[in-house]
Amino acid sequence: MAARRPLKGVRIAITRPAGTGAALANRVRALGGTPLLLPGSSLRAATDARTARASLRKALACDAVIFTSPAAVKFSRRLEALRSRAIVLAPGSGTQRALLRAGFRNVIAPAREDSEGLLALPVLRNVRGKCIGIVGAAGGRGLLDRKLAARGAEVIHAHVYERTPARLDRRHADAVCRNARGPLYVLLSSSEALANITASLPGGALRALLGGTVVASSARLVAAARKAGFARVLRAESAHAGDMLDTILE
Repeated sequence: MAARRPLKGVRIAITRPAGTGAALANRVRALGGTPLLLPGSSLRAATDARTARASLRKALACDAVIFTSPAAVKFSRRLEALRSRAIVLAPGSGTQRALLRAGFRNVIAPAREDSEGLLALPVLRNVRGKCIGIVGAAGGRGLLDRKLAARGAEVIHAHVYERTPARLDRRHADAVCRNARGPLYVLLSSSEALANITASLPGGALRALLGGTVVASSARLVAAARKAGFARVLRAESAHAGDMLDTILE
């Protein structure tokens, strides 16, 4: 029985945006763990739908278009039906599946599920004089912009949704402090989420959280977690849920 429930007694803090962590929480429960939903942000449709729709159409008309997340696909579909002759790219398997459900037949995603993985794809290496659309939200690292522009591409942004800090209340703080003796792992795939959470939790809950172990999806986030005060940090292969949980199980 223990082999089938290897996370028994282990708490897993899920920092994905509000409303997007249910499937991962169910996966944690199936492994015997206790999920803590600790959202680092909230997602909402772009305030100016007309401008968002116009920029989305421009992005879809480019030579290639990158959808940065499943949320980018979700909010784009609310604006209009997605059709494009462009090469369609996704940073990971979750976004790739969302695009396939949206009707795209051929969606390219890298083995390494992040911006660096996208930039290493052959289709994005020689882009001088080409137009590349990026569909997502404002903010973020800006790595794709800088690298693609440096390679001579014209980058067209479509901000189809917005990220705002999630409202963490007493329930979230109590969940972090409850059963504090058991192991706590914090799944982290966004520096923005980390900043929002550490700024929102009260002192006792924040200290309890910092006493846990971060599972970070990149070297950049490993450094960010240590800077935030986490003493124990593990590096996952990617932000994919399976890779994050496998890091704990290993």
